[in-house]
Amino acid sequence: MTQQSESTTTTSTSTTTRDADAAASRPGFAPALPPLAEPRPPGGRRVWPRTFHDRLTAPLPGLKAMARFAREGSIRPGREGLADIPRLPFEPAPLPRVDARTVAVSWAGHASWVVRIGGLTILTDPVWSRRILGTPARITPVGVSWESLPPVDAVVISHNHYDHLDAPTLRRLPRDTPVFAPAGLGRWFHRRRFTAVTELDWWEAAELHGVRLDFVPAHHWSKRTLTDACRTLWGGWILTAPDGRRIYFAGDTGYGHWFSRIGERYPGIDLALLPIGAYNPRWWLSDVHCDPEEAVRAAQDLGARRMAPMHWATFVLSAEPVLEPLTRVRAAWEKAGLDRGDLWDLPIGASRVL
Repeated sequence: MTQQSESTTTTSTSTTTRDADAAASRPGFAPALPPLAEPRPPGGRRVWPRTFHDRLTAPLPGLKAMARFAREGSIRPGREGLADIPRLPFEPAPLPRVDARTVAVSWAGHASWVVRIGGLTILTDPVWSRRILGTPARITPVGVSWESLPPVDAVVISHNHYDHLDAPTLRRLPRDTPVFAPAGLGRWFHRRRFTAVTELDWWEAAELHGVRLDFVPAHHWSKRTLTDACRTLWGGWILTAPDGRRIYFAGDTGYGHWFSRIGERYPGIDLALLPIGAYNPRWWLSDVHCDPEEAVRAAQDLGARRMAPMHWATFVLSAEPVLEPLTRVRAAWEKAGLDRGDLWDLPIGASRVL
């Protein structure tokens, strides 16, 4: 299939799905869910739209919002909000022993997980650097040392923000490591000589040694330079083992309708890795970052059996006190009447096995 015909097929499939999503939002309308996409062949260069602005679920901040943000200066917590840094949960431990039938997750910090599924080791948004552009150095060390990692079978990327796409970390990987990335981001990897890059649109899938990887929508955006806002797509990932067990990695997202839609299309999610930090001030960040209460609602919308919080306790990205996300997510989980054992509020460096 030529690049042009590939692009046409992708656009047609995505348009059909988006039309169904739009119809689903009408009161009283309950459309049949479109079937899951057949996995695409790995790799290959594809033609994408110049911009993905039409995928935004909220407008990007305008000049007035930016002026208010600059005026209020509420980008970091105060001294009291930072005082709990020594109490942040950090308990590094050896990775669990696994086999092809084991599903396990280990939290390295922020949105970086070591996922063991179907006999594969998959890294999500790997950031092992001490510092990222525009942000103070990490306030907790990486919970999983790079030297302790087994051979990495694949990497999944949610979007191109610096705290999720870290060039120094990715340079540590062999260039033939399979990379699964949002639409439009392949060029970034090809420039760095990665040779096995698969770009996916929302609701598209790929397969690696029996593990299915589906790229799903998120309430977020993309930007890496002054001129490339929304030039590449953003989203989350559903990882499905050969035996049907599923992990949802949300990447970075605000709260909204996509969670229930994802839960309908991928029933039986065993574990949802959901962001709970970087949410204050709310007027500035609510469209693109869940707060802890919204993350619990998202887990319920997904129909997920368990939730593991992430995207907190690593980098100071916003104004809430550093320990607040944990206390609030625990309270929200209890208020929702959910089983305490199904909230996997792991310390950085800890692991759990399904």
